Amino acid sequence: MGSAPNPFKDQSLSLIKRILPLTLYALLPIALLPTVLLCLHFYYPLSFPSSSSSPQTHLLPHSNSITVTYHSSLSSSSSSFPPPPSSPSPSSSTTKNSPSTEKENSYYYDDNENKCDYSNGEWVSDKRGPLYNATSCGTVKDSEKCTPNGRPDSGYLYWRWKPSQCNLPRFDPNTFLQLVTNKHIAFLGDSLARNQLESLLCMLSTTSTPNLVYTNGEDNKFRRWHFPSHNSTFSLYWSPFLVQGVERSNNGQYYNTMYLDHVNERWARDIGNWDIIVISFGHWFLIPSIYYEGGRVLGSLNVAEFNHTQIDFYDPLRKALRTTLNTIIERKIMKLLGGRNGNSNNMKGVDVIVKTFSPAHFEGDWDKAGTCSKTGPYREEEKKLEGMDAEIRRIEIEEVKKANNESGLLGFIRFDALDVTKLALLRPDGHPGPYMNPFPFAKGVPEHVQNDCVHWCLPGPIDTWNEIFLEMIKKWK
Repeated sequence: MGSAPNPFKDQSLSLIKRILPLTLYALLPIALLPTVLLCLHFYYPLSFPSSSSSPQTHLLPHSNSITVTYHSSLSSSSSSFPPPPSSPSPSSSTTKNSPSTEKENSYYYDDNENKCDYSNGEWVSDKRGPLYNATSCGTVKDSEKCTPNGRPDSGYLYWRWKPSQCNLPRFDPNTFLQLVTNKHIAFLGDSLARNQLESLLCMLSTTSTPNLVYTNGEDNKFRRWHFPSHNSTFSLYWSPFLVQGVERSNNGQYYNTMYLDHVNERWARDIGNWDIIVISFGHWFLIPSIYYEGGRVLGSLNVAEFNHTQIDFYDPLRKALRTTLNTIIERKIMKLLGGRNGNSNNMKGVDVIVKTFSPAHFEGDWDKAGTCSKTGPYREEEKKLEGMDAEIRRIEIEEVKKANNESGLLGFIRFDALDVTKLALLRPDGHPGPYMNPFPFAKGVPEHVQNDCVHWCLPGPIDTWNEIFLEMIKKWK
């Protein structure tokens, strides 16, 4: 994280295991190195599908009521929560052919190496309950301590995700820590990246105690934990756009500014230190924004006072993700080939996981007393994955598959998708709702009470994401 020293020296991966597929590259004359890098760059270019080839969608409505008090649910402030605007729905042809349908290609395998789609299934009753509680785990954010904050029902804690085609084992913290011994795992993106990491730390803490070894930034946007028992490090990097940009401000501009072809160096400069990267983003793209590409304005979303072309957020979201994945490939290649220093002794591979979009569950507008008051999951037939949620997921799945195909010959970078969109969609009961503060109704029912229907109670449904995460790591071993 910035200038803070690492708590331990990065462990080098086996050169034979990682470099064998790259022997050809190693034998290239040094004089041809610039040409090689240039070719690799164009092999996974920064060009993107034109807007005309993107799915035809309805533009988000312009809003004249947006003020400087417009808050993002993914901001660092615990008092502000998401503003999903009116969800743009892809055209009927896009929705019909969308990979959001139930037969999406799978990335996961069970213990018998049979293909298994963990993203498709149902929530079933589970009397065992969670591995931990919010009181005993010290890494839980106060606004996600739902039971200690006075949430009266506890049924949301007693469900487990049952995939349709295979078994999803209960999380085993000992196994997870063994698999990440001597490794550095980075969670990168918005506050749902933080939410998932804190869930993971709570589950791992039932076996081993982590030390907080680094913290920096408003609301601890950058943090690092170390498990001495296994020499494992977990870092959190706040970067809600993934690319370079300026976040909207409560006291300044109400819109984001994003530079879609420039990665955010706050996290990118540390790529060489990581063994696993978990990426989470999406919700900040629903906020009014101005998008730049190639040094000029590409367009804007719900920023009416400027004479910009109004566009939806789907194409900018795709470009930001592709820039991110492309940068990881390029930086790792530079590290492997020694970069400018000609020293590849510290080369290591990396596994990159993109967590798919996690839908919000506001009943009504988020800023007009919208709530998420349900106390149980949806049945599969009650709620279908469609519209905006399905389209964002489709984009993320496509870009992960493209990056994996393009980097396949390299042999030391793997991309995968942690597909949680459907299983998250079916859990409207898993959010803090009004219980983001201690006992919000202790003095009666206020006229308006803020609800959080984006983040997840800890413990809660988000723990399932890490159960799938563990199965992905098993598959790689």
